[in-house]
Amino acid sequence: MGRRATPEVNAGSMADIAFLLLIFFLVTTTIEKDKGIARQLPPIEPPTEAPPLIKEKNLFIVNVNKDDQLLVEDNLMELKDLRKAAIDFLDNGGAPAGSPEYCSYCKGSRSSSSSDNPEKAVISVQNDRLTSYDMYIRVQNELVAAYNFLRDRESKRLYGENFVFTEISKQINEGSYKGNEEAAKEKLETIQKMYPLKLSEAEPKTKGQ
Repeated sequence: MGRRATPEVNAGSMADIAFLLLIFFLVTTTIEKDKGIARQLPPIEPPTEAPPLIKEKNLFIVNVNKDDQLLVEDNLMELKDLRKAAIDFLDNGGAPAGSPEYCSYCKGSRSSSSSDNPEKAVISVQNDRLTSYDMYIRVQNELVAAYNFLRDRESKRLYGENFVFTEISKQINEGSYKGNEEAAKEKLETIQKMYPLKLSEAEPKTKGQ
């Protein structure tokens, strides 16, 4: 009895099937975007004039050493206390009443030894080269949260409880804002001028403290 021939598998359509599967996964798969810290760097231009001098009391210095320890204004501080300390500094309003620098909307202690007004207040962050990335991000988050707290407070005071700076900004950025977008942007700009984000990052130290 003759040996029966083995039937061949028709693989002619396998390439088409693989191609269709590839298209299916490309269409249905979502790719998450990496999120970082939004910072606008200054243009690379030679300085035309000397930078303005900053009064020591208008400078809030935050240092993070190689062990991720926080030193704020030469004092050790826990990360959980950083946000409130930054708010107190930004909202101090230490300029005397009647002066051009007086802050009428500030609700701080108005200490003469702290910042004159939010426009003058600068937060300077210096990290050691061995500072962990996680600690770097957490410090940045707390400082930005301090600005957002004050901006939210003033936006609700000026434009009503439903106009929250951080929420409206997010909706506009995502394209989901329902209302007069141009008017909303003008209000946001007004709040930003009241509490301008002035975060300065000093060059990291070579050696840990």
